[in-house]
Amino acid sequence: MQYNDALAKILQLVDFERMYRVHGMPVRYNLDRIESLMDRLGKPHLGVPTLHIAGTKGKGSIAAMSAAILTHQGFRTGLYTSPHIHTIRERIRLNGVPVSEDEFANLVETVWPAMEAIRSESKNTRVTLFEYLTGMAFTHFNLNKTEFQVVEVGLGGRLDATNIVSPQICVITALSLDHTALLGNTIQQIALEKAGIIKPNSVVVCAPQEPPALETIREVCKQQRARLIEVSREMKWNANKTTLLGQSFSVNGRLGQYDAWIPLLGKHQIENAAVAIGIMEILIEQGNHISYESILGGLETVSWPCRMEVLGQNPLIIVDGAHNPHSAAVLRDAIDEHRTSGQLILLIGVSQDKNIDGIVEELAQLSPKVIATCSRHPRSASTAELTRSFLSHGIEPLEVDSSEQAVSVARDMAGEDDLILATGSLFLAAEVREVIKGITPELYWNPTTSETPQSTADL
Repeated sequence: MQYNDALAKILQLVDFERMYRVHGMPVRYNLDRIESLMDRLGKPHLGVPTLHIAGTKGKGSIAAMSAAILTHQGFRTGLYTSPHIHTIRERIRLNGVPVSEDEFANLVETVWPAMEAIRSESKNTRVTLFEYLTGMAFTHFNLNKTEFQVVEVGLGGRLDATNIVSPQICVITALSLDHTALLGNTIQQIALEKAGIIKPNSVVVCAPQEPPALETIREVCKQQRARLIEVSREMKWNANKTTLLGQSFSVNGRLGQYDAWIPLLGKHQIENAAVAIGIMEILIEQGNHISYESILGGLETVSWPCRMEVLGQNPLIIVDGAHNPHSAAVLRDAIDEHRTSGQLILLIGVSQDKNIDGIVEELAQLSPKVIATCSRHPRSASTAELTRSFLSHGIEPLEVDSSEQAVSVARDMAGEDDLILATGSLFLAAEVREVIKGITPELYWNPTTSETPQSTADL
């Protein structure tokens, strides 16, 4: 099977990331399908030390940092994350390298019979695309005899397809309101869903949290008799020097002090790095050899595109996947650190199921010139929705049909001292990155036609 054929084959499966949410059409999440799939594949997800990472913000960055450190130490390390930036193959990595096209095609063929068996057994059971990719990831890691697997939760935690692992360490990153229609509209409800990854007698590393979220996590740990490491109480960190290439910082951990550097911007990434160091210290306590040099070396080499990523200078061009009010506020503060005397040109596209007004309220405080646009993603909000929200803050955006055109307009508007910021969703940030770096996109639908939502009636 060729890669394009394999890709077309699995895109037949229901994909909740791309589909519109239809009012009155319930989405029924459970672990039955993924457990059945794993059973038929021989349970490849078990038997490997696993870091399972849930949260609202920073979970991908912490996963990437942790995997980079383990790889630098010499462990064969699998990394499973979502969504991807430019190709679906990025979701499944071994030692930092995405699965190849041939490997991807072979994995599709390997997992397909198990999926078909589930379908034939029950006409009302359909494996989703994310579940299928999860099965592919664990199969790939098993075939390559990984020594660690770092697994990022896709959505929530309790009912996420990844929540079938027996983790060495459970990680809860910073929590805020997001996906409220599915996870709950209070921080306590969201914390309870994320804490659903905590297993009995496990070790939990928790990033700094709002008090209500922290209390919920503490209670779940108590119920599960899990050991809780609260990073904000047991570790300290501070920023040192920041340039457009990265930032140096110091962390006082439980086992020592670390003077480190990461090629990522924003104070929130220092917090994420502190969490990653906290994870490594637990692994060391559990008997794994992870040197001080490997911790620093892994952090120095971590790559995590579209997170406060600098893509050009004169004018300065930054892309970031901020997609909720909390991440927009973090981005706003980070941008203030690098803003010059020039104007800020905000190139923004947001998914329609997000809190558009909340995102706009945070970014409007930067007093930007705004270019409202849409990504190719079928859940992209219209430019009219963005315009209405910005107008309520006294800012009139320029509406542009595509990210490619928006980049061209922004460049025409910008002088050498100006800053172009592209954000609002990871999908928009990825498209802008493709335009600027000349990357050919991997398309999954026809952006010129209206796509009918996939049905969830058979899930």
